[in-house]
Amino acid sequence: MIIYNVTVKVDNDVHDEWMEWMRSIHIPEVMATQKFIDHQVAKVLVDDADGITYSFQYKCQSMDELEEYYAEHAPALQRDHAERYKDKFVAFRTLLEVI
Repeated sequence: MIIYNVTVKVDNDVHDEWMEWMRSIHIPEVMATQKFIDHQVAKVLVDDADGITYSFQYKCQSMDELEEYYAEHAPALQRDHAERYKDKFVAFRTLLEVI
């Protein structure tokens, strides 16, 4: 199993609206791609006065599924997020393999 982890730090001034959008729009759109079998959201426990950091973890069966997600869905979904919250977040992505 592969975990596609997206860590996002979002500015305090848009946090509440951003989190609502993530939960009601973005995460459902990611899951609707049918490339992931499960997901979870975790708050990163760090003190940071200018933002809050989260880990969004999407689980898929194989690298092939993830590659299909990258090719078919990720660019548009990432663009939507970037355009909506321009200059209000930083993000990085990591891949994990469950052993």
